[in-house]
Amino acid sequence: MKFNHTHAGRGGRLASFAAVATVAALALSACGSQESSAEGSPAAGGGDQSITFIPKQLNNPYTDVVLGGGKAGAEEAGFASNQVVGPLEASASSQVSFINAETQAGTNVIAVAANDPDAVCPALQEARTAGAKIVAFDSDTNPDCRDVFINQVVAKDVALIQVELIAEQIGGKGQIAILSATANATNQNEWIKFMEEELKSNPEYKDIELVAKVYGDDDDTKSFQEAQGLLQAYPDLKGIISPTTVGIAATARYLSQSEYKGKVALTGLGLPNEMRDFVKDGTVTEFALWDPAQLGYVAAFAGKALVDGTITGASGDKFTAGELGERTVGEEGTIIVGPPTVFNKDNIDDYDF
Repeated sequence: MKFNHTHAGRGGRLASFAAVATVAALALSACGSQESSAEGSPAAGGGDQSITFIPKQLNNPYTDVVLGGGKAGAEEAGFASNQVVGPLEASASSQVSFINAETQAGTNVIAVAANDPDAVCPALQEARTAGAKIVAFDSDTNPDCRDVFINQVVAKDVALIQVELIAEQIGGKGQIAILSATANATNQNEWIKFMEEELKSNPEYKDIELVAKVYGDDDDTKSFQEAQGLLQAYPDLKGIISPTTVGIAATARYLSQSEYKGKVALTGLGLPNEMRDFVKDGTVTEFALWDPAQLGYVAAFAGKALVDGTITGASGDKFTAGELGERTVGEEGTIIVGPPTVFNKDNIDDYDF
């Protein structure tokens, strides 16, 4: 199966999201494990509506872009206040205390990217009982614990495009490995499941052997070490798929400094600004991603539609997500943002995020 290598267009305000991501990253870093937006704390009582984003972890470049989109979306949607809180490390239970605090504060919408689909559920159920609407984004919770899930792309599509890219780069045969984020990350595990199924079922990939799956926990140092370990453990390794922006950047850095540069292929999901040098120096040929800002942007509008009663999260519900237009709620409350884009030396300078 071949995909069209999409050159994603962005218009108007969305084009500026990446420009504010660096500022957001600095603010998050300065505030440690909790960051409040300029709008201040969530509004209590009255007709004011508040939204809080709880990402997997703070100080993550990908997350910063998502949250830049979320802030813009929250402002455009008309929330009286919006803020970001969250852990510095992406562990399974690290988000629970932040969810509990938002419940106690009476936050109207809690938007969460789950580190673990089940660990956050009891806290989210309490928040829903207290009246909060729950929007999962980027990495889903158990569907019973939220109202809607904002997904980057159709999960199978993003998995298959990564398999296609690595197959092209290794000539359709040889050993490959996957360097993922956390072992419990919902989105990563779903993509990996589809990758494994495709490798087993598609005769085009019969000569490709998946020899290992390792986890860098979305930590730069650990991901770098896991990449190094893969090459030491599997001297015949031909390629690595890293479906995480932290992992692919760390792996590219290791390969660029090693004897494996140009010999071991690397693809996955990365930010153009982080991968540009590695594409231009020949460490990486092609990789993929969507526009991360759109995840946060759509999440904010979905939260507003939920709290206003425009949608309930039922399949077929429709709402307008600002300049991105109408979105429809699909099965199990899932809302798709857009298709993946493939980046290479020919188009990477067209993107700034």
